[in-house]
Amino acid sequence: MLSESDRAFFRPKWRRVVTTLFCAGWAIVEWVANEPIWAMISAGITVYCLWNFFYKFEEKTDEDNTPAS
Repeated sequence: MLSESDRAFFRPKWRRVVTTLFCAGWAIVEWVANEPIWAMISAGITVYCLWNFFYKFEEKTDEDNTPAS
């Protein structure tokens, strides 16, 4: 679950993409280095990023929809 400050930080899509790709790359490096425990941990973090950043992420909040006064 992302807090409101985390959601604000990850609002630009490029930050979500870079974070997810970094975690996926980390998983690959750990598999190549024959470190299966760390590879599974980083693969799990990658799945968490995919789920929260792309599937459940709400681009707009109520604050974005309020009319200017």
